[in-house]
Amino acid sequence: MANPGSLAITVAGADAVRDELSGPRGRRPQRSFSGRNIMIYGTLLIAALYYLLPLYVMVVTSLKGMPEIRLGNIFSPPVEITFEPWAKAWASACTGLNCDGLSRGFWNSVRITIPSTVISIAIASINGYALANWRFKGSEVFFTILIVGAFIPYQVMIYPIVIVLREMGIYGTLTGLVIVHTIFGMPILTLLFRNYFVSLPEELFKAARIDGAGFWTIYLKIMLPMSLPIFVVAMILQITGIWNDFLFGVVFTRPEYYPMTVQLNNIVNSVQGVKEYNVNMAATILTGAVPLFVYFVSGRLFVRGIAAGAVKG
Repeated sequence: MANPGSLAITVAGADAVRDELSGPRGRRPQRSFSGRNIMIYGTLLIAALYYLLPLYVMVVTSLKGMPEIRLGNIFSPPVEITFEPWAKAWASACTGLNCDGLSRGFWNSVRITIPSTVISIAIASINGYALANWRFKGSEVFFTILIVGAFIPYQVMIYPIVIVLREMGIYGTLTGLVIVHTIFGMPILTLLFRNYFVSLPEELFKAARIDGAGFWTIYLKIMLPMSLPIFVVAMILQITGIWNDFLFGVVFTRPEYYPMTVQLNNIVNSVQGVKEYNVNMAATILTGAVPLFVYFVSGRLFVRGIAAGAVKG
């Protein structure tokens, strides 16, 4: 009499052979040049060209001399490369009565961006941590006010802020502009940090509380080491927003404290002398170099942090 175990093995082996002979199952892999792929990659290529073409024109124009630019072919590469427009844009281009280029505006932007970014992120991270883990009476109302504040148009608040800064004696100074950027960056950053901290495992917070850890111990030793992606997101948002700002820079500062964007506007719109397009293009690229560098260096963490900070409301 045959062993039932050996019969089962024989049947299983026959099924395996039958599966091999019948070929692979499941969906057939798509062809590389299917109509769907061609449409997707074609659209992406057109979008990339749409954004890269102006950058290409800016770069090649900034490397040409004015006689070559006057020939009119903006897409042709430079016949003779020159970096004189870049040097002039940085050090000697005229903005009204001053002819010191973008250099002064660059250092003003640095002095504005660094403290505004550090202070706003530090306060917003603590606010988000408290709203996510330490619920207090009226916390939901406070959070609602912050959300509303994130969507109030800046233009509505300009005149009241001018009055407040004037009464404080800091209107027209870098300190006043740092305070303005810090305040306006707080609502959206608090929202991002609160959503990120809510997405972290609540068990970690409860375990730390059981072990006797307090507010600052949990924040510094547990939450901060796990929050690098959202800190990178906040840093990129603040650096790009503050560095590229024009409205606050021109309203809340005096000419000697103008940031780089205001200096760029004054160079491009200057009516003195000949219009030097190569200098204008070089000045534009120099102004946008810092936020572009920051984004390219930390772009992957930016995507991770945005995805994690937008999961829960």
